[in-house]
Amino acid sequence: MRIRIVAVGRLKPRALRELADGYLERVRRYLPCEEIELEATGPKGLASRLAKACGGASVVALDAAGEPLDSARFARKLEALGCRGKGVVAFLLGGPDGLPGEVLARAPARWSLSALTFPHRLARLVLAEQLYRAMTILRGEPYAR
Repeated sequence: MRIRIVAVGRLKPRALRELADGYLERVRRYLPCEEIELEATGPKGLASRLAKACGGASVVALDAAGEPLDSARFARKLEALGCRGKGVVAFLLGGPDGLPGEVLARAPARWSLSALTFPHRLARLVLAEQLYRAMTILRGEPYAR
């Protein structure tokens, strides 16, 4: 399995970038994980740029109105998606305005990271942490803080 995080905008705040990088390095101990940052130049053409960045992966759109998951279920669903097709799972994260409606409508999976609404930058950090937590759950390893 490989993970691809496709995010609209850059994770600029240094503290958030360092935290996200720390979790992503932990994820990479288990499997390849890449980040693709798309310019937040407005909605025009964004859907096609997101689709192109997914490149045939199993797509999960992250949305506050998506399917609510606890960490164990997140891990099991991630594992199931990783067994499909090319074994690549792409997580789509929108910018300040979320993902375009046409992307959400076409996404085969829509997951919510929380019932709370997070700023897109914080959602990215939460995703990185949950990916690491999923790896430890799937491997039956203790969660190292």
